[in-house]
Amino acid sequence: MKTVSSDIRRIFRASLILLVLCGVSLSAKTIEILNVSYDPTREFYVQFNEAFSTYWKEKTGDDVVVKQSHGGSGKQARAILDGLQADVATLGLGYDINVLVEKGRLLPEDWQQRLPNNSSPYTSAIVLLVRKGNPKGIHEFEDLARPGVSVITPNPKTSGGARWNFLAAWGYALKKWNGDKAKARAFVAAIYKNTPVLDTGARGATTTFVERGIGDVFISWENEALLVLNGKDKAEFSLVVPSTTILAEPPVAWLDRNVRRHGTEAVSRGYLEFLYTEKGQEIAARNYYRPRNAKIAGQFSSQFAPTQLFTVQEVFGAWNDIQKTYFAEGGIFDEIQRDNR
Repeated sequence: MKTVSSDIRRIFRASLILLVLCGVSLSAKTIEILNVSYDPTREFYVQFNEAFSTYWKEKTGDDVVVKQSHGGSGKQARAILDGLQADVATLGLGYDINVLVEKGRLLPEDWQQRLPNNSSPYTSAIVLLVRKGNPKGIHEFEDLARPGVSVITPNPKTSGGARWNFLAAWGYALKKWNGDKAKARAFVAAIYKNTPVLDTGARGATTTFVERGIGDVFISWENEALLVLNGKDKAEFSLVVPSTTILAEPPVAWLDRNVRRHGTEAVSRGYLEFLYTEKGQEIAARNYYRPRNAKIAGQFSSQFAPTQLFTVQEVFGAWNDIQKTYFAEGGIFDEIQRDNR
């Protein structure tokens, strides 16, 4: 019996050593995190979460379950402030994460410096989706201001994509009319006069245009437009890429206060860092986001139409100033809506 017991102990010790050498933790566990994101990232993060869970399992032995929440970016930021327990926020624009700093104290002010590219691992552009044959002859942003053109775009008060849309049109006008702010304001006001409905988020606006059949043109994230054009209804629509448009840079961040409370800091940070890996960048590109990685960008360059891109910083400055001027209560957007009534 002693010999048998010794053999069992030796086998057990050998098994432990083998597990350690293979990187398998005896304390492996299941970890759950919540990614609170904006509307058009739903399909992307379903694929990304699966790849990340596999990667993290191989690295640590732990199973990761990533839950998703989607909606208009501004609306999502407010939900987090109201208590939605996000571990990571992958929102539509920097201001919405700044709100989590200033009003929620959920992460530090220098959050954009913690990851490359100001914490924007992928980008998009603002483009136009029109109906089959482009019956209204829409080729540039200026065509959206013509009488009789029905424009679909979400509400800048709740949607990050809508704020990018607004600034894309405004920036286009500034470049066309040599920085004339009065002409830019009148131009953008004319576009919103042509807008019959303002959905709360970009995906809702897509549904209004694609499924409900409302509008002649949809101002859209490029990735959302390409998703439609590669879907079941692709024959019913065409893509129009303006000669000049804005480079949309949606940021990501882990929320320090929440991840400390949940004990998920390592996995949440690893989750966002995985976005910058070649695998993460490839998944982003396959979902029609513009990857930052030059190698992956080269592999997928054919799916993105050439255009002249300007950044929000180049034309408008810092997001907090932009929000105050254009989208806060009583700002330019509110003035436009009031004047258009």
